[in-house]
Amino acid sequence: MTDIPDVTFVIAAYNSAGTVVRAIDSALAQKGVAVEVVVVDDASTDDTREVVAAIADPRVRLVALPRNSGPGGARNAGLEIARGHWVAILDSDDTVEPDRLARLIARATRAGAQIAVDNLEVVAADGSRTRMFAEAELERQTLLTLPAFIASNVLFRSEHNFGYMKPVFARSFLVEHGLRFDQSLSIGEDYILLASALARGGRCVVEPVAGYVYHVREGSISRVLRKHHVEAMILSDQRFVVDHSLGPAATAAQRRRTRSLNEAYSFLSLVEHLKNGALARALRTAIADPAALRHLRMPIAARLRRLVRGGRAARRAGASAAGSTISGRGPHSSKG
Repeated sequence: MTDIPDVTFVIAAYNSAGTVVRAIDSALAQKGVAVEVVVVDDASTDDTREVVAAIADPRVRLVALPRNSGPGGARNAGLEIARGHWVAILDSDDTVEPDRLARLIARATRAGAQIAVDNLEVVAADGSRTRMFAEAELERQTLLTLPAFIASNVLFRSEHNFGYMKPVFARSFLVEHGLRFDQSLSIGEDYILLASALARGGRCVVEPVAGYVYHVREGSISRVLRKHHVEAMILSDQRFVVDHSLGPAATAAQRRRTRSLNEAYSFLSLVEHLKNGALARALRTAIADPAALRHLRMPIAARLRRLVRGGRAARRAGASAAGSTISGRGPHSSKG
């Protein structure tokens, strides 16, 4: 391939032999744009590599990592060899509508934007479909700003989490600002990348029509929010604040997000102590952060709905007493 494609799809795949071809086919079926698909196999233990290698289309390139690097590492490996003017992240068990990239690129070009996001179509296991966001709501928000994005990612309180959107980036913007996924995160790496891009002055347009299709799979609850996940997110947010100059509105939103992460950590600590019968430790945690008690009093199902309001994992997992699901459904499906 010598011509530079309009779009590079980066698909991080781990044990995705049963779904990755569907994802690749949807990317190759884009209308009105030239595409390449980079599939990064993150040391799968199933036949993912062989399935992808058997695809004869020259637009598909396979990168086989020698060891598991996690979602951020796998996607970064794809970004390193991406050639397209635009880069789109596609989870290995999702699909995209045929006109998605042409529509997003056209909207971004008209607005002089470097980033574009759109609505999501959620396909349940029974085939039923719902929209993650009301189109009327997104029509009113033609641009996604940093304060609005951070505010939508405040745990427990956000009505609409824009972190579930799948952004499309101008590759030159990512290169210019040295932006990559945070490989220290197994949950929330998507959030930090888009927040960093917005903080670096990226202009992000919002397309109300759903072009990304999220496929719910029954019985998958592989991304449960644990204390070490929250701790990593807190540290990543701290680096984000140090590395970027935030305006007053973004700073206020970040304070609310930080408080929510601290509350989540306290809540998970409290649940852990109660499960282990460590009542004294549970009491100390409750005294130190009374908000943890408030979340504990909520029924489990309601608490999960608050954690992932409108989110993908709640639709997939339902209630789980073991922990609180935050986003995504596997090592390479994530939302911040």
